[in-house]
Amino acid sequence: MSPFQSVLFCLGLCLEQVIQAQNCPLPKPSLQAHPSSLVPLENPVTIRCQGPPGVDLYRLEKLKSGKYNDQAVLHIPAMKESFAGCYRCFYQNGTCWSLSSDKLELVATGVYDKPSLSAQPSPVVSPGGDVTLQCRSIYSFDQFALYKMGDTGPNKGPERWYRADFPIITVTAAHSGTYQCYSFSSRDPYLWSAPSDPLELVVRGNSVTPSQLPRGAPTSVTEPSRNITIFPEGSSSPTGLTHSYYTKGNLVRICLGAVILILLAGLLAEDWHSRKKPLLHRVRAVHRPLPTLPQTQKTEMSGQGSTR
Repeated sequence: MSPFQSVLFCLGLCLEQVIQAQNCPLPKPSLQAHPSSLVPLENPVTIRCQGPPGVDLYRLEKLKSGKYNDQAVLHIPAMKESFAGCYRCFYQNGTCWSLSSDKLELVATGVYDKPSLSAQPSPVVSPGGDVTLQCRSIYSFDQFALYKMGDTGPNKGPERWYRADFPIITVTAAHSGTYQCYSFSSRDPYLWSAPSDPLELVVRGNSVTPSQLPRGAPTSVTEPSRNITIFPEGSSSPTGLTHSYYTKGNLVRICLGAVILILLAGLLAEDWHSRKKPLLHRVRAVHRPLPTLPQTQKTEMSGQGSTR
């Protein structure tokens, strides 16, 4: 293989690395818990990370623990307090990693005794009226969670407020249903009490403007003491992969620079080699040896000298 062909081969390899780097990171996968992310103690649950077909590698992490498994499915036969926490996952194809999945909060319920749930002034409300759902615990918990049965999916957690009062302003037919609440401490945000006894909220009459639960509540609730960091230490990539992204980019740049230098060196060497051949040819032609004089002439000259 000539030097020029070697340079072209290296250049092709580097261009392939550049194309792969431009396709990174890959789209994020989904992360779900079945049958639910609220798991009573000793009950089974399965955490599944789902990416596109043909994934080379999955990585499932439990945040703030430093632990991860290179697998797509984590089956827990019996829920324990140690399994509760915040999870995320990634997948890898070739040298590219995907973005992080949305966080999954796996909550263990039944750790503490159940609270009580009541409706004030009454669980029977007319459309347009107001009602407050009150969750009370015998313990001094600073966190409460309200859950409407059938209204949340596996990835959607219940509404969580600091106070134990959940006001519903301008009740509509959409608010009717069965409610339960939980209590827990902000120090252990994934260890909840058992659910309260179900409370049936009945809305009598027709509602003109249906709305979501709860209508009068803020759309976003600020919870400073429950600030859960999705990516530990500000990282948005799998454990140990942030540095590899920068390393990969530096390697690509170094590779391109090296290819350019090799290409220039190859061109200079080829030009020097092409100039060297005719130069050597001319030099050899100039330094050809002269023909020797005939030996007979030399003898005759020496004989004439002796006769004289």
